[in-house]
Amino acid sequence: MVEVLKVSAKSNPNAVAGALAGVIREKGRAEIQVIGAGAVNQAVKAIAITRGYVAPSGIDLICIPAFTDVQIDGEERTAIRFIVEPR
Repeated sequence: MVEVLKVSAKSNPNAVAGALAGVIREKGRAEIQVIGAGAVNQAVKAIAITRGYVAPSGIDLICIPAFTDVQIDGEERTAIRFIVEPR
């Protein structure tokens, strides 16, 4: 099961990067789920920071964006999923 991290516009990119690096080291890959432009911004920053965290241990991360539908308060919303894994 892939760990899904949910990122919002208010998320701290450094904190998300730390969590993301931990999940990737432990499970090998992770997914970030976001809704909205502000959340996408924070997620992309976090992925860039994470690349710097894991590069010294020889891990070169890639990121694959995809759309996904999620239910929030009974309402269907379109989210963006970032699949983050080693190259």
